[in-house]
Amino acid sequence: MPLRISLGNMKFLAISGSLRAASLNSALLRAIARLSPDDIEVEFFTGLGELPLFNPDLEADDPTSVADLRRRIASADALLIASPEYAHGITGVMKNALDWMVSCEAFVFKPVALLNASPRAVHAQAALREVVTVMSAHIVDEACITVPLLGAHLDEEQIVAHPQIAASLRGVLASLREAALAAPPNPQ
Repeated sequence: MPLRISLGNMKFLAISGSLRAASLNSALLRAIARLSPDDIEVEFFTGLGELPLFNPDLEADDPTSVADLRRRIASADALLIASPEYAHGITGVMKNALDWMVSCEAFVFKPVALLNASPRAVHAQAALREVVTVMSAHIVDEACITVPLLGAHLDEEQIVAHPQIAASLRGVLASLREAALAAPPNPQ
């Protein structure tokens, strides 16, 4: 694989599949943003709930919220995606967002870390992995982790302060950075 030379900060886009205010997956992504080194900026995408329901007839219209997500994905060096499990799958808002991005060439070869805050979310992780693989993104296995927060009653502050969790999240960032530096140029 070609090696990309980083001439400055890297930008990772974090996308949570939960709209819930107290989402553990969102807290996990916010914690990883706080733990990121100075040369990695983690942007948290908050517009998932604003995306219209996917309709192929609307793709040519490029709704504003969809165009915004595509632009953010294109400008990111890598993606951090976390989704809770609803009925043995990823959430409806996450699936909807990914459906809008299927024709987005910015996903091709994009390094992606899949995270989850529950050890019981194996079906969601498998479904998310399948969809992201179909979209031709590069899933960085070393950056894909499950952090057992369900029932632990840890908030964002406590996640950041927890030595083992913080070390795991820093490892995610390091693995994702390495993959982003080695990623081929996006074909867009």
